[in-house]
Amino acid sequence: MVIVAVILAIIVLIMIPGIRIINQYERGVVLRLGRYSRTLDPGFRIIIPYIDHMTKVDIRTTPMDIPKQEVITRDNVTVNVDAVVYARVIDASKAVLETTSFRYATSTFAQTALRDITGNFDLDEILSKRDEISAQIREIVDAQTDKWGIDIESVRLQNIELPADMKRAMAKQAEAERERRAAIISAEGEKASAAAVAEAARMLAQTPGGINIRTLQTLEKISTDPSQKTVILLPTDLTDKVHLR
Repeated sequence: MVIVAVILAIIVLIMIPGIRIINQYERGVVLRLGRYSRTLDPGFRIIIPYIDHMTKVDIRTTPMDIPKQEVITRDNVTVNVDAVVYARVIDASKAVLETTSFRYATSTFAQTALRDITGNFDLDEILSKRDEISAQIREIVDAQTDKWGIDIESVRLQNIELPADMKRAMAKQAEAERERRAAIISAEGEKASAAAVAEAARMLAQTPGGINIRTLQTLEKISTDPSQKTVILLPTDLTDKVHLR
Protein backbone atom coordinates (compact mmCIF):
# COMPACT_ATOMS: atom_id res chain seq x y z
CA MET A 1 0.00 0.00 0.00
CA VAL A 2 2.79 2.39 0.81
CA ILE A 3 4.40 1.76 -2.56
CA VAL A 4 1.10 2.37 -4.38
CA ALA A 5 0.54 5.60 -2.46
CA VAL A 6 4.02 6.79 -3.32
CA ILE A 7 3.48 5.96 -6.98
CA LEU A 8 0.17 7.83 -7.01
CA ALA A 9 1.76 10.79 -5.30
CA ILE A 10 4.54 10.86 -7.90
CA ILE A 11 1.97 10.69 -10.72
CA VAL A 12 0.00 13.56 -9.21
CA LEU A 13 3.13 15.65 -8.81
CA ILE A 14 4.03 14.97 -12.42
CA MET A 15 0.55 15.82 -13.72
CA ILE A 16 0.09 19.05 -11.76
CA PRO A 17 2.29 21.07 -14.16
CA GLY A 18 0.09 19.81 -16.99
CA ILE A 19 -3.13 21.32 -15.61
CA ARG A 20 -4.37 24.28 -17.62
CA ILE A 21 -7.37 26.60 -17.24
CA ILE A 22 -8.47 28.21 -20.50
CA ASN A 23 -10.79 31.22 -20.24
CA GLN A 24 -13.92 31.60 -22.34
CA TYR A 25 -12.28 34.24 -24.55
CA GLU A 26 -9.16 32.13 -25.16
CA ARG A 27 -8.04 29.11 -27.15
CA GLY A 28 -5.07 26.88 -26.35
CA VAL A 29 -2.74 25.85 -29.17
CA VAL A 30 -0.84 22.68 -28.17
CA LEU A 31 2.49 21.62 -29.65
CA ARG A 32 3.67 18.08 -28.87
CA LEU A 33 7.41 17.66 -29.17
CA GLY A 34 7.48 20.75 -31.36
CA ARG A 35 4.69 19.70 -33.74
CA TYR A 36 1.14 21.03 -33.81
CA SER A 37 -1.16 18.67 -31.93
CA ARG A 38 -4.54 20.32 -31.32
CA THR A 39 -6.41 23.45 -30.28
CA LEU A 40 -8.08 23.32 -26.87
CA ASP A 41 -11.42 24.95 -26.10
CA PRO A 42 -12.18 26.87 -22.87
CA GLY A 43 -12.38 25.01 -19.58
CA PHE A 44 -10.28 22.68 -17.43
CA ARG A 45 -7.67 20.96 -19.61
CA ILE A 46 -4.72 18.63 -19.05
CA ILE A 47 -1.64 18.36 -21.22
CA ILE A 48 1.36 16.09 -20.90
CA PRO A 49 4.03 17.95 -18.91
CA TYR A 50 7.41 18.43 -20.54
CA ILE A 51 6.10 16.94 -23.77
CA ASP A 52 3.24 19.27 -24.65
CA HIS A 53 3.58 23.02 -24.81
CA MET A 54 0.43 25.18 -24.87
CA THR A 55 0.09 28.80 -26.05
CA LYS A 56 -3.02 30.75 -25.13
CA VAL A 57 -4.53 32.99 -27.81
CA ASP A 58 -7.01 35.76 -27.04
CA ILE A 59 -9.82 35.65 -29.62
CA ARG A 60 -11.59 38.84 -28.56
CA THR A 61 -11.80 41.83 -30.88
CA THR A 62 -8.67 43.88 -30.33
CA PRO A 63 -8.11 47.49 -31.42
CA MET A 64 -4.68 48.10 -32.94
CA ASP A 65 -3.46 51.66 -33.31
CA ILE A 66 -1.71 52.49 -36.58
CA PRO A 67 0.96 55.08 -35.75
CA LYS A 68 0.89 58.42 -37.53
CA GLN A 69 2.05 58.04 -41.13
CA GLU A 70 3.40 60.77 -43.38
CA VAL A 71 1.54 60.55 -46.67
CA ILE A 72 1.93 62.50 -49.92
CA THR A 73 -1.49 62.84 -51.53
CA ARG A 74 -2.16 62.60 -55.24
CA ASP A 75 -2.15 66.42 -55.47
CA ASN A 76 1.28 66.55 -53.74
CA VAL A 77 0.17 67.68 -50.27
CA THR A 78 2.01 66.16 -47.30
CA VAL A 79 -0.33 65.09 -44.49
CA ASN A 80 -0.02 62.95 -41.38
CA VAL A 81 -2.69 60.28 -41.00
CA ASP A 82 -3.30 57.70 -38.30
CA ALA A 83 -5.97 55.04 -37.91
CA VAL A 84 -7.19 52.17 -35.77
CA VAL A 85 -7.74 48.57 -36.88
CA TYR A 86 -10.24 46.27 -35.16
CA ALA A 87 -9.03 42.68 -35.55
CA ARG A 88 -10.07 39.30 -34.16
CA VAL A 89 -8.43 35.87 -34.21
CA ILE A 90 -10.63 33.32 -35.94
CA ASP A 91 -8.03 30.54 -36.25
CA ALA A 92 -5.78 30.31 -33.19
CA SER A 93 -3.47 27.70 -34.73
CA LYS A 94 -2.65 29.90 -37.74
CA ALA A 95 -2.11 32.91 -35.49
CA VAL A 96 0.57 30.96 -33.59
CA LEU A 97 2.14 28.93 -36.39
CA GLU A 98 2.11 31.33 -39.36
CA THR A 99 3.67 34.42 -37.77
CA THR A 100 5.89 35.23 -34.83
CA SER A 101 3.51 37.98 -33.65
CA PHE A 102 0.18 38.31 -35.43
CA ARG A 103 -0.56 41.68 -33.77
CA TYR A 104 2.72 43.23 -34.85
CA ALA A 105 2.42 41.75 -38.34
CA THR A 106 -1.13 43.06 -38.73
CA SER A 107 -0.22 46.53 -37.50
CA THR A 108 2.84 46.75 -39.76
CA PHE A 109 0.95 45.66 -42.86
CA ALA A 110 -1.87 48.10 -42.03
CA GLN A 111 0.66 50.95 -41.92
CA THR A 112 1.82 50.11 -45.44
CA ALA A 113 -1.75 49.83 -46.71
CA LEU A 114 -2.64 53.17 -45.11
CA ARG A 115 0.20 54.95 -46.93
CA ASP A 116 -0.52 53.26 -50.27
CA ILE A 117 -4.28 53.86 -50.28
CA THR A 118 -4.35 57.44 -49.00
CA GLY A 119 -1.60 58.36 -51.49
CA ASN A 120 -4.05 57.58 -54.31
CA PHE A 121 -6.49 60.30 -53.21
CA ASP A 122 -6.47 64.09 -53.37
CA LEU A 123 -6.52 66.03 -50.10
CA ASP A 124 -10.18 67.02 -50.50
CA GLU A 125 -11.09 63.38 -51.11
CA ILE A 126 -9.20 62.23 -48.01
CA LEU A 127 -11.15 64.74 -45.92
CA SER A 128 -14.54 63.87 -47.43
CA LYS A 129 -14.24 60.13 -48.23
CA ARG A 130 -12.96 58.65 -44.99
CA ASP A 131 -15.38 55.73 -45.08
CA GLU A 132 -14.42 54.80 -48.62
CA ILE A 133 -10.69 54.94 -47.82
CA SER A 134 -11.21 52.94 -44.62
CA ALA A 135 -13.11 50.26 -46.56
CA GLN A 136 -10.31 49.92 -49.11
CA ILE A 137 -7.67 49.62 -46.39
CA ARG A 138 -9.75 46.99 -44.59
CA GLU A 139 -10.17 44.94 -47.77
CA ILE A 140 -6.44 44.86 -48.48
CA VAL A 141 -5.37 44.12 -44.89
CA ASP A 142 -8.05 41.46 -44.43
CA ALA A 143 -6.91 39.63 -47.56
CA GLN A 144 -3.33 39.54 -46.27
CA THR A 145 -4.11 38.56 -42.66
CA ASP A 146 -6.49 35.77 -43.65
CA LYS A 147 -3.54 33.37 -43.89
CA TRP A 148 -2.63 34.34 -40.32
CA GLY A 149 -6.09 33.42 -39.06
CA ILE A 150 -7.00 37.07 -38.44
CA ASP A 151 -10.30 38.71 -39.40
CA ILE A 152 -10.23 42.50 -39.87
CA GLU A 153 -13.63 43.70 -38.71
CA SER A 154 -13.16 47.39 -39.49
CA VAL A 155 -10.64 50.17 -40.08
CA ARG A 156 -11.23 53.77 -39.03
CA LEU A 157 -9.20 56.80 -40.02
CA GLN A 158 -8.76 59.02 -36.97
CA ASN A 159 -6.66 62.17 -37.28
CA ILE A 160 -5.68 63.89 -40.51
CA GLU A 161 -3.07 66.51 -39.70
CA LEU A 162 -2.53 69.20 -42.33
CA PRO A 163 0.52 71.47 -42.79
CA ALA A 164 0.32 74.83 -41.01
CA ASP A 165 0.15 76.85 -44.24
CA MET A 166 -2.63 74.61 -45.52
CA LYS A 167 -4.59 75.15 -42.31
CA ARG A 168 -4.30 78.94 -42.70
CA ALA A 169 -5.40 78.75 -46.34
CA MET A 170 -8.42 76.63 -45.45
CA ALA A 171 -9.32 79.00 -42.61
CA LYS A 172 -9.25 81.97 -45.01
CA GLN A 173 -11.34 80.03 -47.50
CA ALA A 174 -13.89 79.16 -44.82
CA GLU A 175 -14.04 82.83 -43.70
CA ALA A 176 -14.56 83.99 -47.29
CA GLU A 177 -17.33 81.44 -47.71
CA ARG A 178 -19.05 82.68 -44.54
CA GLU A 179 -18.84 86.28 -45.76
CA ARG A 180 -20.26 85.27 -49.14
CA ARG A 181 -23.21 83.52 -47.51
CA ALA A 182 -23.82 86.52 -45.22
CA ALA A 183 -23.87 88.86 -48.25
CA ILE A 184 -26.33 86.58 -50.05
CA ILE A 185 -28.61 86.45 -47.01
CA SER A 186 -28.45 90.23 -46.64
CA ALA A 187 -29.25 90.75 -50.33
CA GLU A 188 -32.15 88.34 -50.15
CA GLY A 189 -33.48 90.23 -47.10
CA GLU A 190 -33.27 93.58 -48.91
CA LYS A 191 -34.96 92.08 -51.93
CA ALA A 192 -37.80 90.72 -49.83
CA SER A 193 -38.13 94.08 -48.02
CA ALA A 194 -38.28 96.01 -51.31
CA ALA A 195 -40.90 93.61 -52.64
CA ALA A 196 -42.99 94.12 -49.51
CA VAL A 197 -42.76 97.94 -49.81
CA ALA A 198 -43.71 97.79 -53.48
CA GLU A 199 -46.70 95.60 -52.71
CA ALA A 200 -47.82 97.93 -49.90
CA ALA A 201 -47.53 100.96 -52.22
CA ARG A 202 -49.57 99.18 -54.87
CA MET A 203 -52.28 98.31 -52.38
CA LEU A 204 -52.41 101.89 -51.04
CA ALA A 205 -52.67 103.25 -54.55
CA GLN A 206 -55.58 100.96 -55.36
CA THR A 207 -57.45 101.65 -52.13
CA PRO A 208 -59.66 104.79 -52.09
CA GLY A 209 -58.36 107.16 -49.41
CA GLY A 210 -55.43 104.88 -48.66
CA ILE A 211 -52.84 107.56 -49.33
CA ASN A 212 -54.72 110.02 -47.08
CA ILE A 213 -54.80 107.54 -44.21
CA ARG A 214 -51.11 106.86 -44.61
CA THR A 215 -50.41 110.61 -44.63
CA LEU A 216 -52.34 111.10 -41.39
CA GLN A 217 -50.40 108.28 -39.75
CA THR A 218 -47.15 109.90 -40.80
CA LEU A 219 -48.27 113.26 -39.37
CA GLU A 220 -49.15 111.58 -36.10
CA LYS A 221 -45.65 110.18 -35.82
CA ILE A 222 -44.09 113.54 -36.67
CA SER A 223 -46.15 115.36 -34.05
CA THR A 224 -44.62 113.27 -31.24
CA ASP A 225 -41.17 114.64 -32.03
CA PRO A 226 -40.37 117.65 -29.73
CA SER A 227 -38.46 119.45 -32.48
CA GLN A 228 -40.39 122.23 -34.25
CA LYS A 229 -41.45 121.56 -37.81
CA THR A 230 -43.54 123.45 -40.34
CA VAL A 231 -45.73 121.23 -42.45
CA ILE A 232 -47.70 122.54 -45.43
CA LEU A 233 -50.49 120.28 -46.62
CA LEU A 234 -52.25 120.56 -49.93
CA PRO A 235 -55.55 118.92 -50.71
CA THR A 236 -55.08 115.63 -52.40
CA ASP A 237 -57.50 116.38 -55.17
CA LEU A 238 -55.57 119.59 -55.93
CA THR A 239 -52.24 117.76 -56.19
CA ASP A 240 -53.86 115.18 -58.39
CA LYS A 241 -55.06 117.91 -60.77
CA VAL A 242 -51.59 119.44 -60.80
CA HIS A 243 -50.07 116.14 -61.75
CA LEU A 244 -52.66 115.60 -64.41
CA ARG A 245 -51.78 118.93 -66.01
